[in-house]
This record gives sequence, structure tokens and C-alpha cells, in this order.
Amino acid sequence: MMSAIFGGSAGPAMPPMDQPVPGLAIPDPPAAPAAAPVTNITTLSNGAKIASEDTPGASIAVGMYVSSGSKWENPHVSGASHLLERMAWRATANRTAFRVTREAEVIGANLLASASREQMAYTVDCLRTNLPEAVELLTDAVMNQKLTDHEVAAAAAALKKEMTELAENPAHLIMEAAHSVAFTGGLGAPLVATPAALTRLDGDALAHFVQATYTAPRVVLAAAGVDHAELVSVAEPLLSTLAPGPGVGAAPTTYVGGDYRVSTDSPLTNIILAFEFKGGWRDQKGSTAMTVLNTLMGGGGSFSAGGPGKGMYSRLYNRVLNRHAWAQNCTSFHSVFDDTGVIGISGVADGPHAGDMVAVMARELAAVANGKIEAKELDRAKAATVSSILMNLESRAVVAEDIGRQILTYGERKSPAEFIAAINALTAAEISAVAAEALKSNPTLCMVGDLTAAPRFEQVKTLF
Repeated sequence: MMSAIFGGSAGPAMPPMDQPVPGLAIPDPPAAPAAAPVTNITTLSNGAKIASEDTPGASIAVGMYVSSGSKWENPHVSGASHLLERMAWRATANRTAFRVTREAEVIGANLLASASREQMAYTVDCLRTNLPEAVELLTDAVMNQKLTDHEVAAAAAALKKEMTELAENPAHLIMEAAHSVAFTGGLGAPLVATPAALTRLDGDALAHFVQATYTAPRVVLAAAGVDHAELVSVAEPLLSTLAPGPGVGAAPTTYVGGDYRVSTDSPLTNIILAFEFKGGWRDQKGSTAMTVLNTLMGGGGSFSAGGPGKGMYSRLYNRVLNRHAWAQNCTSFHSVFDDTGVIGISGVADGPHAGDMVAVMARELAAVANGKIEAKELDRAKAATVSSILMNLESRAVVAEDIGRQILTYGERKSPAEFIAAINALTAAEISAVAAEALKSNPTLCMVGDLTAAPRFEQVKTLF
């Protein structure tokens, strides 16, 4: 064909695409590792931990994970974690913000930071040969951050503009509200800084918060794709200056549930219906069942930008989105912490059908709690959960994060094989028991949008 178009004689006939080229040596496939990589953990004299897994490859991920977040904030430093996330990877006592950026560019590093209610995370992705530079840059950015009033004011001003946009996002507003309604104490504190908090916070307030929560026993430096001995030799001198104390305690958290609603001129109603998940991640059997339950319920939107097919066999797709044209979105969710959490359903419905959506959410949760789980549903949910775990762990950044966060929660890193075995051992009765126990708690009901057809909170409580 090509010779007919461009001229010239045809070349030698080639074999079909499903056959090897004659005379071409085919290399042997790479041998599988003899065993899964081992997570090594070293605890320094001041209590800080260094952990790693040596997976083969040219790239690495290194992160510092800290038991700090809005859970430990008091009214005087409310919003500190959010602002610290915004100020990450800027000026330090040893580097200007420009130098931080340039040094990251020189080694081709990707810098990230995130804040949550119980943990702060700072991560670097780069080539394996740049481990010393990455660790030094990481520890300097976390431990020696420059928190002058000028730096704080500039970051706060930028964050205020972002908050103006977030305030117009009902999905963001309702999820933040759900935590404030569900919990009193530490976990009920707002993660997102308010404009008033951003005006009040200054360099001294942030410095005191960091000093109180970024202590050695609350810090894990975790890495994937590195030699552990080399990592310790680089990181130990840098982490040895961390203060050894336990740091400040958090206000006790209690789940209470309740009602939250904001009327807007939107034609839609955003809804969250959630309940307490007792035990949190430290209830390992319960949290495993909760994770599979979340996959089994599934859900999504009535329109999928990535194409049809994702999650189409989940209960909320089959029993809600495929049956009710007024349901714009219906998704199972969980927000789980070390010792407690919430599980439930979030959804978006046409305003006149807000009450119908709440009733459908209640029906689906009650059905699972009452044991109405088919064997094929459970097998599919287990397989999807295992697939998600293994696929995510193909990323070194995810492996490093998994190591760091697990050590902060459990004091050790449990292998993927342990989680997979626990998932495969689950029964339908155990999953139903988790749902039934959750439904015994007071509901957390949040609604934002058109409230003309919204049910009263007392009405919703009678559905369980």
C-alpha cells in the first residue's frame, strides 16, 4: 500500500502482526521478585521514625507525615493547618522561596503538601540519585519554615481569594458542614480557614502551633524506592533536632449528629445523610468491612465525563440513578479517622424531589443493614476493593504515603497482603453488622440548595 502511494518497489513480505519476526531474538520476560518488598522502620532517639520500602526503579517518593491538623487547633489558631498547607514549600530559615523552587527544578522534583483533620503531609517525587538533596530540601521546608507576619499575611490574602470561590461550591460547603455537625471537639473544628481566622492568624500563632504539634514522636519520614540504610544515613542527622516531647493534646471528640441546612436559589438540593462509624481505622476488622461496604454501595453521577460504565453495577447506580430521573448524583462516602468517623451517602436531586432523595438514601442504607446483600454483589465489591488497593500501590507516591500514614495510625505498616486477606475473608453478615451499628447513631443530615421540599430532621429520624 505504501509503495503504491509513494512509489518504489515493495519491501520483503512481513509476517502477520500476531507472529514474531523471523530471526528476531525475543528477550526473556523479567523475573518476578522473590518476595514482596519489606517495610523497614528505624526509630530515632528522639522518637522520630524513618521508614522505607525499596521497590526497584529510577524514581522515588519521600514524604514527611505529621500527627497535626485541625483536630489540634483551638479557637485562637483555628485555620492554622489550612494556612500552613498554603505556605508549604515557600521560604525557610535557610532558603528563599525562589531558591526552594530552583533547587526543586534542578533535581526535577515534584513538591506537594496537604492538610487534613489528623495529619499533615509533605512529599517530594524525584530520581533515585537525588535522594540526599530531596531529603534535605524536605526536612528544611517542614522543620524550618519561615513564618514571619509578612509571609503569613501574603499567604492569607491569596487564600481568602480561593475561599471566595469555594464558598460558591455547595459540594465543598456541605462536606465541611457535615463534620462540624457530626462531631463536637477536635474533629468538629473547621479544616477550612474562615476569613475571620485568616485575618486573625499571624506568624507567632502559626509558630506556636507548629512547635506544639511538629514534635519528633509525631513525625514519620517515609520513602518508597530507596535503600533504607542510605535513607537513615541522610535523614537521621536532619531529624535529630526535632523536639522529643509528645506535643499538645487534642480536645476530646464526640459524635453527636444533627441537622444543617442552607437555602439558596439553586434549582438543585445537595444532601448528605451520614452516621457514626465507631472505632475508626484502628478498628481494623470494622474498617475493612466499612471499605468494602463503601465499594458495594458505589454510585456516581447521572452523567460521566469519562465515558459510561464506571461503577454501573453498584447498588446506588442500579437502584437509584438508573430508576429516578430526578437523581443527579448519588454516591456512598466515608470520612474516617484514627478512632471514629462517619459513613453515609451524598447526593444531588432536583429541588422538588429533595424529600424523595432522602427517603431513597435511608432505604438503601437500611437494606444493607438488614442483610439484603447478594453473593455476587459482595464478590464484585471485594474484587473491586482489592483491585483499587493494588492499582494505587503501583505509584511510589502512594506507597510512601501509605507507609507514613499507617505508622502514624497503627505504629507499624501492615502489608497489602494482610488487607487483601482480611477483605477476602469478609462475610455479608459482617458488612451488614457494620451498617446496622452505624444506623443506631443519631443521623447527620446536611442540605444546601432548594429546601422547599426538604424533610424535617425529626421526620428523617423516623426512617431508621
